[in-house]
Amino acid sequence: MFDITGKRFRFFLISGILIIISIISLATFGLRPGIEFSSGSMMTVHFEQEVNQSELKQELASLGYGNAIVQSTGKGDFLIRTGELGKEDKAGLRDALASRFGDLEEKGFYSVSPMVAAETARNAGIAIAVASVGILLYITWAFRKMPNPFRYGTCAIIALAHDALVALGIFSILGGTLGWEINLMFITGILAVVGYSVNNTVVVFDRIRENLRKGISPDFETVVNNSLIETFSRSLNTSLTTLFVVLALLLFVGASIQNFAVVLLVGIIAGTFSSICIAPQLLIVWEKGEWGMFFKRLSISRAKAKGA
Repeated sequence: MFDITGKRFRFFLISGILIIISIISLATFGLRPGIEFSSGSMMTVHFEQEVNQSELKQELASLGYGNAIVQSTGKGDFLIRTGELGKEDKAGLRDALASRFGDLEEKGFYSVSPMVAAETARNAGIAIAVASVGILLYITWAFRKMPNPFRYGTCAIIALAHDALVALGIFSILGGTLGWEINLMFITGILAVVGYSVNNTVVVFDRIRENLRKGISPDFETVVNNSLIETFSRSLNTSLTTLFVVLALLLFVGASIQNFAVVLLVGIIAGTFSSICIAPQLLIVWEKGEWGMFFKRLSISRAKAKGA
């Protein structure tokens, strides 16, 4: 029988490396807040003639919008983000661009005030916090007939935090290298990842509960290993089919849901890993009281890395 649980400290090491990379990236690049979280104006324009993105940015700088962010969405369409613009400022900018690059069509425009941006950021944080607390309480209640039901909820939340941190780290790298920003679609994606990840984790936990009731082994680690093997194909097949849908969204729908699709892509991969290699493995560590061994192994790994 394939021994998944016996490799738990290797899984923790992989997870630790990913988390360290994410933290370093967040400390180095941070996250670039989109217009919903930092205020400003967003204009979508279409030029009849071919316009180079660098030339457009230079023209905006010459007009006094040196901090403007320009993104090409294909077929002559550009997203231009600036500070908050009034009606006269918007009209002046549109006329100046038209005189420089020829006829243009304004396809969309909206502004977000600093007050609304601050409220949106606060509400997004509250939504994620409430979702996490709700999941912790529900899983604890759902497994209330098991010994130490709070452990199941806590391990699920740790796995969720792992997935969210990896997604944040990836977006931090994309923001630092490609100028990607986090927006409401990103928050929607994070919440979707939370739901998806906990679904896979609960499936594994439920099989563990079922096998414990059957008494297939007096050893908890053996029960968890058998449960992982029994649910492995289900978890993998579900993740793969969902990935195909997300890839189709990313390739064919385009920039409008780019953040949502990429967060889902990263979250599905990280969530599948955590539901198999993190959450149930933490249950074993907790059951066997191996926290000291866990940190000891981390110290040995760091010492070896420094010696190399």
